Amino acid sequence: MVAGFFISFLGGSWVQIGGSTAAFVVIIYGIIAQYGMAGLTIATLMAGLMLIIMGLLRFGDLIKFIPQSITLGFTLGIAVGIVAGQIKDFLGLEMESVPAEFLEKMIAYGEHLSSISWGTLAIGILALIIQIFWPRLSQKIPRSLVAIFVTTAIVAFGHLPVKTIGDLYTIKAGLPSFTVPDLSFSLIRQMISPAFTIAILAAIESLLSCVVSDGMIGGNHRSNAELVGQGIGNIMSALFGGIPVTGAIARTAANVKNGGRKPVAGMVHAFTLLLMLLFLMPYASLLPMICLASILMIVGYNMSGWRTVCRMIKRAPKSDVAVLLVTFILTVFFDLVVAIEFGMVLAAFLFLKRMSDVAQIRQWVDKENLDDPVLSEDSDLKQVPQKTVVYEVFGALFFGAANNFLNVINDETKNVLILRMRNVPAMDISGLDALEETLAICQKRGMTLLLSHVNDQPYLVLEKSGFIQTIGADHICESTDQALEKAVALAKEA
Repeated sequence: MVAGFFISFLGGSWVQIGGSTAAFVVIIYGIIAQYGMAGLTIATLMAGLMLIIMGLLRFGDLIKFIPQSITLGFTLGIAVGIVAGQIKDFLGLEMESVPAEFLEKMIAYGEHLSSISWGTLAIGILALIIQIFWPRLSQKIPRSLVAIFVTTAIVAFGHLPVKTIGDLYTIKAGLPSFTVPDLSFSLIRQMISPAFTIAILAAIESLLSCVVSDGMIGGNHRSNAELVGQGIGNIMSALFGGIPVTGAIARTAANVKNGGRKPVAGMVHAFTLLLMLLFLMPYASLLPMICLASILMIVGYNMSGWRTVCRMIKRAPKSDVAVLLVTFILTVFFDLVVAIEFGMVLAAFLFLKRMSDVAQIRQWVDKENLDDPVLSEDSDLKQVPQKTVVYEVFGALFFGAANNFLNVINDETKNVLILRMRNVPAMDISGLDALEETLAICQKRGMTLLLSHVNDQPYLVLEKSGFIQTIGADHICESTDQALEKAVALAKEA
């Protein structure tokens, strides 16, 4: 509520609606189970600061480059975690506490299966049926709201032995109070990893929501401003006793569909929630826990994106499928931070492998040596002087491709080696080392090394390293024609 107001007021999207989302359920549950509400408050506060820093450092554009295989993997993992967390309430199991870890949770459920409440299970199945089939009858009234009204009425008027929110928690109506949490260095240190998880998830989900809404209204959001707004929103949420928030895709889409085009819509949304908090909160104690569990199960099913996952497994390269599955497994059995970090590292290695495979070095064929008379008449072909060899480099010259580069420079019968670098957009220190080693080999064999068509980024690398001074500026040619003329002149001098 408080956070949603500031996200709309200070964020980078005209139509973003902020609030807590289902993706945070697993994270929040784990933090509260291990560190309590104080830990969640500090983690949310720290996540807000991280989001602000990310926005100020202009990380908003970088987050867009997280591969789809990673986002699908951790989204599916979060969905599984959400559904797994509802089994206790859905089956009505008599358990004092539920472990936070997935495997321990499943084992605990198995140990308490004998305590299933069949009445609770029946209400849960009814709630699921309502949510599955109600949209076929009406799209105007939310299916979750219908499920809440029906199951609450059945439990209340039937006096059924089904646990409600009021049985487990004390609910009070009133304005949220401003509270500064007690900070300790040890707790702050422990909260770094959970806070980073919250910040990354909030950033990804909010920017994804912005992209979706941009497509709906034909607008353009400001990614970095959105991150700053999300950060301030999370800080305010923590100071008023709230939980982590982000841009909510479903609520943002509903805002757009109902005519929302300005940030004031999000502020009105926050004010409406405040009125509900003041006047309707006492009735929340009547809600059956089983109904909330069934709603979260449907939410988990919808957010899983299983159709997209299945399509990707069938059609995508095996490397992308591997990243998806690894991210999914790590999200379920460990946590989101480990999943994202490992997934990004794995995706980066696979990307470098693909780049190195694409990078090629090809030797030019002299037009006079062509067997095909048609090709030999091609005006675009160049005549290569005797004792001269020309290699054309394709792709980024970085550490993944440097070995390929050195392997082909092995002709000892030539006096001049020309490297055409028109198709080399970038080069790193390993590419520079490969060029320096090539120069050393040429000097050892009495060959002259010429470079042509050197692009801006590689040229800056060569200039900064002193390579141009070593090889000589006159050995860096603007065009291949100029390099060939230089080779002819060198041959005459010899």
